[in-house]
Amino acid sequence: MSTTRNAPTLVAARHDLAATAAERREIGRQARVLAPRSDLGVWDERNRGHDPVERILAQNEIRLPELAPLRHQRMARSPWNFYRGAAAVMAADLASRPHSRIEVQLCGDAHVLNFGLWATPERNLNFDLRDFDETLPGPFEWDVARLAASLVVAARENGVKPGRSDAAVTAAVDAYRSRMRTYATSPLLDIWYEGTRFDQFIDYFEHADRGQVKVQFEKGKATRTSRGAFAKLTTGRRGRARITPQPPLRVTLDDREQGDVVEGLLGEYRLTLQEDRRKLFDRFIPVDIVRQVVGVGSVGMMVYLVLLEGSATGDPLFLQCKQAGPSVYESFTYASAHDHHGARVIAGKRMVQSATDIFVGWGSLDGRDFYVRQFRDMKLIPTTNLIAPVLVEFGIACGNTLARAHARSGDPVAIDAYMGKGDVFTKAMRSFARRYADQNERDHAALVAGIRRGKVESIDD
Repeated sequence: MSTTRNAPTLVAARHDLAATAAERREIGRQARVLAPRSDLGVWDERNRGHDPVERILAQNEIRLPELAPLRHQRMARSPWNFYRGAAAVMAADLASRPHSRIEVQLCGDAHVLNFGLWATPERNLNFDLRDFDETLPGPFEWDVARLAASLVVAARENGVKPGRSDAAVTAAVDAYRSRMRTYATSPLLDIWYEGTRFDQFIDYFEHADRGQVKVQFEKGKATRTSRGAFAKLTTGRRGRARITPQPPLRVTLDDREQGDVVEGLLGEYRLTLQEDRRKLFDRFIPVDIVRQVVGVGSVGMMVYLVLLEGSATGDPLFLQCKQAGPSVYESFTYASAHDHHGARVIAGKRMVQSATDIFVGWGSLDGRDFYVRQFRDMKLIPTTNLIAPVLVEFGIACGNTLARAHARSGDPVAIDAYMGKGDVFTKAMRSFARRYADQNERDHAALVAGIRRGKVESIDD
């Protein structure tokens, strides 16, 4: 379903893993000339070369216009909400600075709440990255910077003292560096097969905190499934289950629209499944479809929630079909190797995650690209107030996980050599995180001012 485009000049270097370890290490050291590590801590607003509010508004071109005001309102609620929705702003800012050109498959939006617990195909809970709308190959440190700054923004959202947020950034980046050093001497298959099971995730926390953290995550496990969603989101009408509408968050589609989704989007999606999973999918029957509003930055993108039922009573399957546009990094690296943005998302997801949902795939409808995944499927996503008391420990878990994700697609030897044995890289990321959190607050204030002056549309949801 995907083809390779004519690739323009590459920003990120492609490494030959067949080269000797010494040569690969030299690549990492030479990258310090392109992007001195201490310079990664520098942020100068005067050099960014774009207007953050205008960049956010430009993203509305591929979104449903009636939902743009809702997106702006959600982003205006707090600096943290703004940060979540402003991946495009940070992508432009990161690209305005020198970078290492050491390429990995970027998550693209590696903020602290885009790490969570997922069910593997074997139904084990793994801690991993969870959002890949912006995934694309690019310089490894862009993901690290996105994570580091998010820890400071999230800390400020919850009144965490600056010293504690600095400690969280230090711990996360040091964990990334330490784990990457381990991967530099690890067999490739060991890296590929490694994952963080739920019990290993709990071990990151102090003994006194483990019980509370475990309870908070276990509490939602039973309901974060298709059966849990069925009980919460559906009502019976004329003897059939229907997804309960809740405009504008869930909007019922008429029969014609539902038919288009089933025949067009799901029909194309079905062909992207591997054969055994296609056979399983074929045993479910579409029952109802609604249009859905999700997240903060994703508001306005076309999203369908599809309810299917199997042959047994109480046998629901919920799929989420989410519109995929170009990655926010494409303007600064190079175009995706996939001619379908849904395929780009799923390829990146499979590259980065240690285990991936059995029903992921992609399709198109009315000129829009979509990717498809199970809705919820035991996905346990933290909140900033939950992780605030354990921000350092959670940061360590995120740093280790990000290192594993990058080592799967990039060269851990080159990355390790670039970062080095000292703390120059960590100090730079800590400095950048503080300064960029300040910038994020100014950008958030600019959006709020634009709404107040009537230059940016907004609406309460």
